[in-house]
Amino acid sequence: MRHRKGFNHLGIKSAHRKALLSNMGCSLIMKKRITTTLAKAKALRPYIEPLITRSKEDSTHSRRMVFSYLKDKEAVSELFRNIAPKIANRNGGYTRILKTGFRPGDGADTCFIELVDFNESMLAPAGEKGEKTKKTRRGGRAKKKENTGSPVTGQSPETNTEGQSQNPGP
Repeated sequence: MRHRKGFNHLGIKSAHRKALLSNMGCSLIMKKRITTTLAKAKALRPYIEPLITRSKEDSTHSRRMVFSYLKDKEAVSELFRNIAPKIANRNGGYTRILKTGFRPGDGADTCFIELVDFNESMLAPAGEKGEKTKKTRRGGRAKKKENTGSPVTGQSPETNTEGQSQNPGP
C-alpha cells in the first residue's frame, strides 16, 4: 500500500528518479518546453518550481543549492541569468502542462511541460494572432463577389473606354 506517500515514485529506484528529474529539469530550463509523459511531467513540476523560486535571489548560496539539484552549470546560469528576471514578479505557477494525446507504442498519456513566461504564441496579444474564420463541415456554395467593373473591359462603370469620367464631378 502507498498510504501517505507524498509523490509519484514512477516505478523506478530513487537514484534513477533523482537523475531523471535532474535531467528533465535541465532540459526544461535550456529548451523552455519539453515533451514527456503526463506522469513524469506531474513529478517534474514540484521538483523544478522550488528551484525557480530560489533563483529569484541571486546569491552564491542559492546558486549552490540549485546546482546540487540540477548538476549542470549551463542550466544553472541560464536559470539565474535569463529566467529569473522574467519571473521576478510572479508568485508561483511557473510551469504549464498541456496534454497532447497518447503515445502510439504503449498508449501512455503524453504532454508538453513548458515555462509559462516563455511561450510566445500564448503571450502574443489577440490582434497579432492570425484571425481565424469560422469553418463549417457542410459544403455550402461560396459567396458571390461584387463585380464593380464591366464584364467586357474590367473597368468601373463610371469611366468610359478613353479613361474619362462620364459623370462630371466637383
